[in-house]
Amino acid sequence: MTPVTGWLGWALLSAVFAALTAIFAKIGLEGVDSDLATLIRTVVILIVLAGFVYFAGKYRNPFELQPKTWIFLVLSGLATGASWVCYFRALKVGEASKVAPVDKLSLPFVALFAVLFLGERPGAREWFGIFLMGAGVVILALKR
Repeated sequence: MTPVTGWLGWALLSAVFAALTAIFAKIGLEGVDSDLATLIRTVVILIVLAGFVYFAGKYRNPFELQPKTWIFLVLSGLATGASWVCYFRALKVGEASKVAPVDKLSLPFVALFAVLFLGERPGAREWFGIFLMGAGVVILALKR
């Protein structure tokens, strides 16, 4: 079996784990406040990642990083935390099969933000795919 080394392999694994996140979280949210559940999840992630970074020999002094790196990693962490709080609250009251697709509206937002802030320029084919993803979310979110 070939190891996952390219962006597509990692992205597919990310999608699988994100899907499992929704299922495991929905089951785990029974009888617990969504904010507490998010905290527990975050602590687990912290422990696992700290162990991974340490045992993989990837640790370096974070205070040696550039201020710009710190600013954007902190902003990313704040956005991640806000996303998780909102996601878990939505899962608490909604169906995972509806919440997760709406959460993936982040995909068209990423494309838009990448154009605005990173100077990326998707082609017509990519914009069509992005449009289809957004349209799919709207269709899934509509009441039957």
